[in-house]
Amino acid sequence: MKTLSFIGTLCAACCMIPLNTYAEDATRNLIDYVDPMIGTSDHGHVFLGANVPFGMVNVGPTQLETGWDWCSGYHYNGTKIVGFSHTHLSGTGCSDLGDIALMPTPGAVELTREGLASGYTHDREVAAPGYYQVVLDRGNILCEMTSTRRAAMHRYTWARGAGSARIVVDLQNGVGDRMTNARLIRMDDQTLVGYRISHGWADEQHAYFCIQFSKPMSAFIHDNINDPYGQAVFEVGPGESIEVKVGLSPTSEINAINNLATEMPHWDFEKVRTDASLEWERELGRVKASFRTERESRIFYTSMYHYMVAPQTWNDVSGDYRGSDYKIHRAADFENLTTWSLWDTYRAAHPLSTIILNDRLKDYAQTMLHIADERGELPVWHLHGCETYCMVGCPAIPVMADLILKGVEGFDYEKAYQAIKKSMLKPNRGKHYLEEIGYLPSDGTEGETVAKNLEYFLAEWSVAQVAGKLGHKEDSVHFASIAQNYRKLFDPRVRCMRALSSDGKFRSIEGFNPGHQTSDYTEGNPWQYTWLVPHDVDGLVETLGGREAFIGRLDSLFTADSDLGENANPDITGLIGQYAHGNEPSHHTLYLYNYVGQPEKTQKLVRKVMDELYTDQPAGLCGNEDVGQMSAWYILSALGIYQVEPCGGRYQIGSPIVENATINVGNGKTFTLKTYGGSEKKTTIKKMKLNGKPYKKTYLEHKDIVDGGLWEVWF
Repeated sequence: MKTLSFIGTLCAACCMIPLNTYAEDATRNLIDYVDPMIGTSDHGHVFLGANVPFGMVNVGPTQLETGWDWCSGYHYNGTKIVGFSHTHLSGTGCSDLGDIALMPTPGAVELTREGLASGYTHDREVAAPGYYQVVLDRGNILCEMTSTRRAAMHRYTWARGAGSARIVVDLQNGVGDRMTNARLIRMDDQTLVGYRISHGWADEQHAYFCIQFSKPMSAFIHDNINDPYGQAVFEVGPGESIEVKVGLSPTSEINAINNLATEMPHWDFEKVRTDASLEWERELGRVKASFRTERESRIFYTSMYHYMVAPQTWNDVSGDYRGSDYKIHRAADFENLTTWSLWDTYRAAHPLSTIILNDRLKDYAQTMLHIADERGELPVWHLHGCETYCMVGCPAIPVMADLILKGVEGFDYEKAYQAIKKSMLKPNRGKHYLEEIGYLPSDGTEGETVAKNLEYFLAEWSVAQVAGKLGHKEDSVHFASIAQNYRKLFDPRVRCMRALSSDGKFRSIEGFNPGHQTSDYTEGNPWQYTWLVPHDVDGLVETLGGREAFIGRLDSLFTADSDLGENANPDITGLIGQYAHGNEPSHHTLYLYNYVGQPEKTQKLVRKVMDELYTDQPAGLCGNEDVGQMSAWYILSALGIYQVEPCGGRYQIGSPIVENATINVGNGKTFTLKTYGGSEKKTTIKKMKLNGKPYKKTYLEHKDIVDGGLWEVWF
């Protein structure tokens, strides 16, 4: 979309081309295919606003409405905006952030959440990569914003003017958190500094800021430095604009000033916006793909956009950052990162990163190793310097293991292995049971034991792979042995993974329903968790009774009654039978047919999910985006591959929907995919060639991709 005048009705810059007449336009920029509105409705929970790839700043609207569908602060069904804040989550199932909000008004307003709120309409709202605008009903004020990595620029235009217009600085209202301390200081007629400290999903989140106005304030209304509301007053005429620059820092007001001065030393709004667009274009260009339809192009590049929101920069331009030990550290030779939704992203987003983000992988590894130094273990769900311990398992372990097994450079493998091993052996979150009896028992101290066990087992397997690679043979045997204990959880009476007591007994099967969630499972049920053995699919086939029994059971998953019971978690969405694409434990399951000689079933089902459970509308995601995972699944699947094993680089082949794709795999190399004869109805691969030679495997190796080459697929 392009920005249009706020006078009159805003409309899309271009209309959808009918699908039957669509042809790829080589003159279009990749950002033209991105629609940030996709995923803002239903349960997508995506961020809407302005940012740059992986930036600290996500500046955009926070709405008056609250609740689960407002985890990012914005939902398409919301009716009022309470302010434009500078930090937002994207696609999570929990709320937080929404720090340092600005709200322009035509005059005095009540300084409460309700008093600040103004209505708006979608027909006067525009979103594009690096840019957001909306017209507030109150005062007919055009609000525009763009950003750099650590700073945002706002432009507010009062169409009718206002005698004493105000820009309210709101440190009180966040998104699902509680402000515990705040400071707001007027440095001069155009500059404010301060901080907001809050408690929420992140226990102790610090946000420091510097605010600069393009015009001197005629007055600044503020009771005291700890008052969370401040009002900058300006005399503005009809059509007059005031620009505002906001720099953020995780460490100090001084560093916020320095970040702002470094990244935004001027008042050229259009330059910032253009630079942000160019940065998005460069990052999206890591994969240059063409599709049969406009719809597919829009979904793919919007998926790339959502995938690149995080992990986010978490250090100042000086390198300073607030560590997970709450102390200030300096990142001397890497970019420190945060917002690690690892239970979600280890499955697809991180394997995708090892293909297209070669230049960022050292930062991933170094950040995690520094967190391990600061806390004594690798991160679980790291948010703005805080460990939330959200979700289950040790999801950083397969991520780190994958980097080592794929030969990523820039960090010490032995140090990384010791951090992996220490994290696995640390006797917290029920892990002591793994060393004592081999699994977490249902009558122990932990709930959700089926989910926790299966996640721990795949992590144990990941440790074993790294131990074997680095020559720690005894460790490799030990961890691999524990990883096999998933077999103990299989209850042959109901042919599902179930909780096991400390004396080796299953619960009664009286009243058992495999579609109903119980306290033994995390955001899932027996149907869905039975397949969470990605590290040993061949062993799972054997456990379920052999190839034919496995195929029959897997077939039944997709035809079973979709009833989830009245106690099901709202995250269990996107159902095909009992397969739940809206939640991550199911994401690899479609690809399991490859292991039993029926790849055509994988190909058909993968296409069905891409065609039916992803759309180019606001309700375009069938579940939470989960900080890039839902989108990464689509990106990989559209390219015809998916890494089922937690680490190591074996990508199962699905059914690519691209016509052509050139993937920049780093080091000056590209991997090209060409497909022939594909269509909505033609999903089954007839033949393949890799670098001109016939190819009959059901998977590609990581080396096949990152060494560069040509993969051709005929339908």
